[in-house]
Amino acid sequence: MSQVEVSEGSVEVQGCTSPLFYRQIRPSSGDTKMSILLLHGRSFSSENWLNVGTLHTLANAGYRAVAIDLPGLGRSSSAEAPVAVGELAPAAFLTDVCKRLELSPVVVISPSLSGMYSLPFLLQQQHLLRAYIPIAPICTEKISAQQYHSIKVPSLIVYGDRDTSLGQVSLNNLSQLANHSVAVIKGAGHACYLDDPDTWHRLLTDFLSQL
Repeated sequence: MSQVEVSEGSVEVQGCTSPLFYRQIRPSSGDTKMSILLLHGRSFSSENWLNVGTLHTLANAGYRAVAIDLPGLGRSSSAEAPVAVGELAPAAFLTDVCKRLELSPVVVISPSLSGMYSLPFLLQQQHLLRAYIPIAPICTEKISAQQYHSIKVPSLIVYGDRDTSLGQVSLNNLSQLANHSVAVIKGAGHACYLDDPDTWHRLLTDFLSQL
């Protein structure tokens, strides 16, 4: 296992009333293959990615990984969200996150609630993305078939086979992406990466190694 550096910080982001908290991890050597931005769902925060081992898994594989606490959640609770829950946020939000943290081109991992942020970013700023990994995100129905077909970013659609609501709905919509593959985590629910971290980490690192 390689040596890694873990740090915490905050970043001012366009449209937010207060800075957003983030966790960052990278190989101690400073040499990184690419940058990964990890978002989270409504009941979660960047701490989940730390506790489940995803941040260390990515750093040990040679990647720089940044997990942010979204507006109004986790340690960004004092930051007001730039949009109502269930509506698509301006693409400028994640564009600014990536600019200020120097992440582009970036791989975005986006579960559940974070779809409201990642989908407009994917649609309008795909030149800033290296890849997209949606995990049963919300708001997938707000993108048209034509818009999905226009997105060429390599995408890995991940969901748990026990997520009978958002898992299936998001799969049906996201399957219209022009360049996608699908990974099902068996026996897992909506937060499938928490239910079966070993399978999640294997799927994640296998996909990233092919980029």
